[in-house]
Amino acid sequence: MKNLIRITSIISYFSIILAGQMIGLPFILWLIFTVFDFGNIDQLFAIFGIIGIALNFIKWKNKISVTIISLILMLSPIASRLIQTPIKMFDYLAFKVPLIIFILTYIIFIIMNTIERKKSFSSR
Repeated sequence: MKNLIRITSIISYFSIILAGQMIGLPFILWLIFTVFDFGNIDQLFAIFGIIGIALNFIKWKNKISVTIISLILMLSPIASRLIQTPIKMFDYLAFKVPLIIFILTYIIFIIMNTIERKKSFSSR
């Protein structure tokens, strides 16, 4: 169940659409393109986002501290975009729905890890 929630969270993160001049761009593509956009402050936040995604696939992916750091790193490029761009530019469902699903499912994942950790400590 935990892995299903994590996968749902990551897929919804990838599904966030950033509106452009002509078409929307999936957030994962924005991250990948921005990582190679040298001299841009967004490059730092894109790197943070990619690192946050990568933390979900390492050996310690279920440690509570790693999941919290991953959530913060994954939210940092979104927060950066929200600060740099007028908030009314993000008033569309293709942005709001995947973002809400991502945040809720990732928080549920963190809570499930915490409960599992407490159960393993109490059974010792």
